[in-house]
Amino acid sequence: MASNFRQLGVWNRAVELSVDIYKVTKSFPQEERLGLAAHIRKTSISIASNIAEGSGRGSNAQFIYFLDIAQGSAFELETQLIIAQKVGFILKIKAEQLLSELNIIEKMISSLKKALQQTTNKHKSKTSKNN
Repeated sequence: MASNFRQLGVWNRAVELSVDIYKVTKSFPQEERLGLAAHIRKTSISIASNIAEGSGRGSNAQFIYFLDIAQGSAFELETQLIIAQKVGFILKIKAEQLLSELNIIEKMISSLKKALQQTTNKHKSKTSKNN
């Protein structure tokens, strides 16, 4: 469990992605500021927020639960960015850059979940051997 989420590379990358998302969505049409742009912003924030929240929980199992939510938000954001690109709100090259970074974040979340699960399994193994 990592109680200092600011030290997690995945959290830092997710925050930077949110900053990029805010910059990109500023150029969306005015009528989309409360539509797709707002959804994209909320979803991007959800990734870093759930990583932070999970890291402060009392167990690896709870952290994994919040990482699952963060990963779901990442997949949701991926879909929203594809839609935004297809309707012409984001240039293809910029969408590809954002999606590439998002893919890295998704892989990092997955790796962190696996590491936490392995730590939990090792702890369970030690506990059962000691009983």
